Amino acid sequence: MTTAFDPIDLSGKKLANRIAMAPMTRSRAFGPGLTPTDSVVEYYAQRAGAGLIITEGIQPSITGQGYPDTPGLHSDEQVAAWRRVTDAVHAKGGKIFAQLMHSGRIGHPSLFPDGRSSVAPSAVAAAGQLFTHEGPKDFLPPRALDTAEIPEVVEEFTHSARNAVEAGFDGVELHGANGYLIQQFLASNTNQRTDEWGGSVENRIRFATEVTRSVVAAIGADRTGIRLSPRNEYNDIAETDAHEVYPALIRELDPLGLAYVHISEANEKAREITLELRRQYRGTVVLNPATEGPTDHAALPLIAEGVADIIAFGSLFLANPDLPVRLQSEGPYNAPVPTAFFGGGDEGFIDYPVLSTV
Repeated sequence: MTTAFDPIDLSGKKLANRIAMAPMTRSRAFGPGLTPTDSVVEYYAQRAGAGLIITEGIQPSITGQGYPDTPGLHSDEQVAAWRRVTDAVHAKGGKIFAQLMHSGRIGHPSLFPDGRSSVAPSAVAAAGQLFTHEGPKDFLPPRALDTAEIPEVVEEFTHSARNAVEAGFDGVELHGANGYLIQQFLASNTNQRTDEWGGSVENRIRFATEVTRSVVAAIGADRTGIRLSPRNEYNDIAETDAHEVYPALIRELDPLGLAYVHISEANEKAREITLELRRQYRGTVVLNPATEGPTDHAALPLIAEGVADIIAFGSLFLANPDLPVRLQSEGPYNAPVPTAFFGGGDEGFIDYPVLSTV
C-alpha cells in the first residue's frame, strides 16, 4: 500500500515523500524590487522536509501583481534573489517549484509605480475590497485586454518560467485557481468576451492551454504543473458550467505530459469533480483537499485510496516547519497565527518551533 511517506518520481525528480507545501501568499517581499529577503530564504529552507515546496504566488510581470509586497520573477534582480532561496532548499535536499500567479482584475492602481489599471479578460470589477498600504480600497473595473495583447501576457508567463529555471527552481506551477487571471478566462462571469478567447467552453479554456503549452515549450513539460480550483467562488468567481469547463481543459492538458495537476478543493462538494478529473488525467495529481479545519494527518489516506498522488498542506505547514515528521507521528501541531499570515516581521513567520524543541 502506497503511503504519504513513500518517495515518488515526479517527472524525473525524486521526491522524498508525497507531502507538498501548498502555495501561500505571505506578503514579505521587502527586498529591493519586490525580492525575497533573508527571512524568506530561511522560511523556505526550514520547510525543505516537504517532498515538494510550491512557493507563494510570484507575479510574472509588473501588471500581474495583486497584493502589496508580493514577489516577482520578471527582473534580473528578482532572479538573483530567488536563487538564494532555491540554493538553501536544495542544500537541505528539498525540491521547490515557483508558482507563477498573474492576479488579473484582483489588484489596484496604487500597487503599480505608474498607476496603471489591472487587466482582465473583460472590464468586470470584482466585488469587495483589497488591502493596501493606504488602507482598504474597492476593487476597480480592470482594463479588458485587447485581442492582440493576450499573446503578450502568455509571453510574460513564459519569460517568467525561463527566469524560474535560471533562478534554480525545479519547475513552475501555473496558478489557474482562486479567481486569478487564468481562472478569470475560464469563468463565464469574468470572461464576457466575444472573440476567440471567450464565449464557448472551447474558447474560455484557450488562455489556460496556450499559457501551458508556451511554458512547456520553453522549459519542458517535466518542469511544468498547473493549479486548478473548480467551483471555487473566491474573488467573486462564478462557475456554473465547471462540470464542462474542467474536463474539457484536462483533455487538452493530459497529452502534454505535465509534471502534475494540482487540484485545490474549495469545499467538500468539489470532491465529485476532483474524482472526475482524477479519472481523466493520466499523470500525477496533487490535491489540496477540503477539510473542516486545517488539513492534517486525517487526509493522508487519500493517497492509499488513489484519490491523489501527493497531498498539499497549507496553513498547518506555516506553523510547523517539520510538518512531515509531525504528520507521521499524528501530531502534536503548532497552531497557526492568522494575524501573521500576511506581512509583518519574523514573528509568526520563521519562529515556529520544531518537534524536538517543543
